[in-house]
Amino acid sequence: MAKKKNRTRTILIIIGIIIVLMIILGFIGQRFRGPNATRVEIVNAQVRTVTQTVTASGRVQPEVEIVISPDVSGEIVHLPVVEGQQVLKGEVLARIKADFYVAQVEQAEAQLSQSKANLAQREANLLLQELTLERQRQLYEAQVIPLDQYEQSDTEYKIAQADLNAAQFNVESSEARLREFREQLRKTVLYAPMSGTISQLNIELGERVTGNELQIGTSVMTVARLDQMELEVEVSENDVVNVALGDTASIEVDAYPERQFRGVVTEIANSARLQGSTFQEQVTNFPVKIRILDPHNAEARDIGTTDAGLLGETPAVEDYPSFRPGMSGTVDIFTNTVADVLTVPIQAVTVRDFAPIERARKRKASDDAPSDSTDDPVEFDSQQEDLQRMVFMVREDMTIEAMPVSTGLADDRFIEIQSGIEGGTRVVNGPYSAVSRELSDGDVVEERESREI
Repeated sequence: MAKKKNRTRTILIIIGIIIVLMIILGFIGQRFRGPNATRVEIVNAQVRTVTQTVTASGRVQPEVEIVISPDVSGEIVHLPVVEGQQVLKGEVLARIKADFYVAQVEQAEAQLSQSKANLAQREANLLLQELTLERQRQLYEAQVIPLDQYEQSDTEYKIAQADLNAAQFNVESSEARLREFREQLRKTVLYAPMSGTISQLNIELGERVTGNELQIGTSVMTVARLDQMELEVEVSENDVVNVALGDTASIEVDAYPERQFRGVVTEIANSARLQGSTFQEQVTNFPVKIRILDPHNAEARDIGTTDAGLLGETPAVEDYPSFRPGMSGTVDIFTNTVADVLTVPIQAVTVRDFAPIERARKRKASDDAPSDSTDDPVEFDSQQEDLQRMVFMVREDMTIEAMPVSTGLADDRFIEIQSGIEGGTRVVNGPYSAVSRELSDGDVVEERESREI
């Protein structure tokens, strides 16, 4: 039993000695090895061309589309078109039952005839009164009749004149009413206002529609130019100030994920489109329209005429994409371009408080100064904050130095460096956590394999 206890004690003593030796060796190794190096990606600042882009999403829609609503109410008795059909300008699209409007025209024509007959009667009566007045004047001048009899004839003549004027006005009113009823009768037939495609048909044969004379009329169909499509996107208020008419764009439609289409900005809204019920939830966007320049919707165009002027070579019919109103897509608008400027990857630039770095540098300079120096002691303001954009420059001894920089345009990968570093400068590119938070001025780094830039 005593031997077993002695063996256990011996094992514990040996384990304790090993642990102590490992701790001692760890301290010794740390002392000789120096500070731990952070593994980072390192890249060189290079000269490139940077194109600033604004990215937004939206829907495909025709550049020109007309919503057709009838001006008169009634039943659809003739509907010769279907959705998706191409129509020519002036082609009949629908007919509304015209019996009521025909009856109105016939009544107005009868009223006009009656008014004209009344006018002729009033003209004859005026002529009669004029002859009577002339005879009465001659008799009065011959002192055959008294004055009151002559004055009565004069009054009857003036009344006849007034009746004639009223009859003339009645004829004009009847003519105007007839024109109105004829116009209503004409509006019972709906014609295509332009050549295009029936992109939406909202009615069926036999359905009753409401005309615009009572309220907002029924939207019966939409005619659109599907050979001239555009993408309407919503651009945030921060980005819309960078977009200008005529800016080129790259369009990607979800239905064609492997193809890129060319576009140009044709319209920028002046008024914002607000989303959200409360002020805190509101999102302010501005609608922007981008015309699709690449040929599309071959079935809706005259092949070889429209596209040749825009893009030169006309592709084969089978290469035409078929865009439909409402398709979703994304656009990259190229707003500004600067050529041959110094750039670094975007992730190499971070925003840090430069005040602690500056205080540490001043403190180190003060500590390294000779003890007999007569300079005033350096004061450090611990409350001051100085947020600046900066990069971490890598020295030859693999220590880093925080360098404030001025930046310019940026694309989705690189950002322009206007001042702060020179071409060929080695800067830390990643990882993001190290650049944004972990690295400090003077740290030692170790280069790891960089990603392709």
